[in-house]
Amino acid sequence: MEPNSFRVVVLAGGTSPEREVSLQGGWAVERALKQSGLETEWLDPSETPVLDFSWQVGDVAFLVLHGEFGEDGQVQSLLESRNIPYTGSDALASKIAFRKSATKERLQLAHVPTPDSVIISRGDSWESLQHRAASLGYPLVVKPDAQGSSLGVTVVFKEQDLQEAIERCFALDRFGLMERYIAGSEWTVGLWNDQALPPICIETPRGFYDYAAKYTDEETQYHFEAEVPAVHLERLKRIAVRVGQSVGTRGIARVDFRLNADWQPWVLEINTIPGMTDHSLIPKAAARVGIEFPELCERIVRETATQRRSQSAA
Repeated sequence: MEPNSFRVVVLAGGTSPEREVSLQGGWAVERALKQSGLETEWLDPSETPVLDFSWQVGDVAFLVLHGEFGEDGQVQSLLESRNIPYTGSDALASKIAFRKSATKERLQLAHVPTPDSVIISRGDSWESLQHRAASLGYPLVVKPDAQGSSLGVTVVFKEQDLQEAIERCFALDRFGLMERYIAGSEWTVGLWNDQALPPICIETPRGFYDYAAKYTDEETQYHFEAEVPAVHLERLKRIAVRVGQSVGTRGIARVDFRLNADWQPWVLEINTIPGMTDHSLIPKAAARVGIEFPELCERIVRETATQRRSQSAA
C-alpha cells in the first residue's frame, strides 16, 4: 500500500481523567506519522462525536484514547459498526482488559500468577470492607476496577489509612479491588501481537509506579539491564504473551508486573492502549530492538490496514 493511499485519523483527548495524557500521546503519534509521509486527521471525541466525523473509504483510526470511551470497548464497537479499521485490540478484549476484575478472571483460568484480590463496591458497609482487608492482610493495594494511569491507586500499610484509600478509589469508580501487595521490583513488558518486547524495570522513589511517577516525577528511572538473571526475564516475556492470549489482545499492548525477591512474577494488569508519547514505555522497548518512534507508528498503521484488507478479502 502506497504511503498516501489512505488517511490516518488520530483519535485522542476525550473526556476521561486521562485526557491530558491522551492528548500528549496523540500529538506525538501525529507528528511521527507526518514524518513518515502519511496523511493525518485529528479527532477528539469530546469535540466531534466519532460517528459524526467525515470518515472516508480507506481511513485507518489510530487510537490514543485512554480511560472510559477509549480502552473500554465503546469506541471500538462504534468503529466496528462503520467497518473502520482501528489500531489495537477489538471491543471484547478492550472491555475485558479495562475491568481489572475481568482480567483477573481470565488470568486465573489460564493459571497466570496474579495477586489475590477481592471486589469492593460503594454499597459495601465499612465493617465488610474492614473484614475483607483483614482477610488479605496488610499492606494491600486499593484500586478502581476501571481506571488507567494508576489513578486512584493507593498502597495501604495499616488499617488507619484504609478509609482514605477507599474514598479515593470510589471517587473514580463505583467498583474497586483490594489486592494483596507484592513487595519487589516493578516491571513492564510490551506486546506486539504474540511477540514480547524487551522487559523494562521501573525504579521510583514513590514506592510504586503511580500517576506522578509516570508523568511528573523526574526521579523515575527505566532500566533494560537490571540485575536479574536472563532466565527470569525470558519468563516475564513468556507470561506476558500468555496474558495477551488470555485476554485476546492484538497489536500493541503492555503487561505490568511485580517481581518479588524469589524472582516470582506477579501480573498486575494489561493495558490495551499503552502510552504513546515518544518517551513512553512501548516506544522505549521498541527502540531497544531498533524500531524508532516514527517507524513504530507507521508499522502499526500499515499492519492494521493490511489486516482489515485481508479480512475483507476473506
